[in-house]
Amino acid sequence: MWELTLPVLLAGMAAALGGGFIDAIAGGGGLVTMPMLLLTGVPPHMALGANKVSACLGTGVALGNFARSRLVLWRVALAGLGFSLLGSWAGSRLTLLLDAALLGKILVALLPVGLCATLLPKKDRSLPPLPLQGPRFWLPIALVCLLLGAYDGFFGPGTGSFLILAFHWVLRMGLMQASATAKVLNLASNLGGALVFILSGVVLWKLALPMAAACCLGNWLGSRMAIRVGPGAVRRFLVVSLSLLLVSLFWQYFLAPGG
Repeated sequence: MWELTLPVLLAGMAAALGGGFIDAIAGGGGLVTMPMLLLTGVPPHMALGANKVSACLGTGVALGNFARSRLVLWRVALAGLGFSLLGSWAGSRLTLLLDAALLGKILVALLPVGLCATLLPKKDRSLPPLPLQGPRFWLPIALVCLLLGAYDGFFGPGTGSFLILAFHWVLRMGLMQASATAKVLNLASNLGGALVFILSGVVLWKLALPMAAACCLGNWLGSRMAIRVGPGAVRRFLVVSLSLLLVSLFWQYFLAPGG
């Protein structure tokens, strides 16, 4: 039987704090917490369970801060929720038919493009805001949420960051609104995952609860920083999140033994 030690607990809490901070601003916190848990010897199913429970509670804290600052576009978030869940189900089914490693290698090639697009200053295109009804409202939301929901169900890493970018570029939201609105979909996804692990009995609570406390603090600090600093903070941490994803995928699919 695997035993939780104090150094592993402290490492998990530190990772949850840092991951929660990044996740609140730009998504991608799991790219910090999961490698740390696995490197310290936590069994994979326990690592996934602790990560999901802590991320669920932490995302709720960040969403609360963004909602109080009136940055969440609730009509967009709630309209996209059903499409995101449908896409996630379809993506999960696709895992039975397709090779996830191929998608990972494609992302390694495409991520530098996304990083460049994020780093480059965005010119004011003076585009009209997204209408709140009709096909011009529903079609882009359905497309974005279906595709990224399918990505989340099929592959997963970086979904929160990709949601922010899609909301920003496709749905024409400001970066702050995009980050805040994406938290609604992140919370639904994390809640579903956490419930699966809880009902399966694989959550090690003496690890998950301290990590959840640290993750809540990280999300609170990160969301407050994003609200205070503005879009510049989201853009900078999107670069951090996407860079972590690029390094993680490059190692997994090109450098790791058997990759």
